[in-house]
Amino acid sequence: MSVELDFEKCGGLIPAIAQDHLTNEVLMMAYISPESWAETLKSGCATYFSRSRQQLWKKGESSGHLQKIKEILVDCDLDTVIFKVEQLGPGACHTGHRSCFYRRLENGQLEEISDPVFDADKVYSSKA
Repeated sequence: MSVELDFEKCGGLIPAIAQDHLTNEVLMMAYISPESWAETLKSGCATYFSRSRQQLWKKGESSGHLQKIKEILVDCDLDTVIFKVEQLGPGACHTGHRSCFYRRLENGQLEEISDPVFDADKVYSSKA
């Protein structure tokens, strides 16, 4: 049986939230296409669709910080998914933080609430 997600409702892409499978910490949010959905199911690693590059993007392919799928939750409208993942490597965010959600709105300003866990410049410096 194949799960048919509703990619048409949102113009071909749907949100995918990556969440740590042990702690439930939200690590990131990205978009998936029908092709990246199929690749995620096939490979067992979170694969997204990069809107800026207009191509499939296997999370961690360049950094080594892969996201191994442990469980997938699908919402009632079939247009959003949660990937419960094992985050390989120290973090999910390209800024060097564990989570992309490392800032909190406080008195109208963004305040960092966690420190980077890896040096993003070193990890991505040799990557094109």
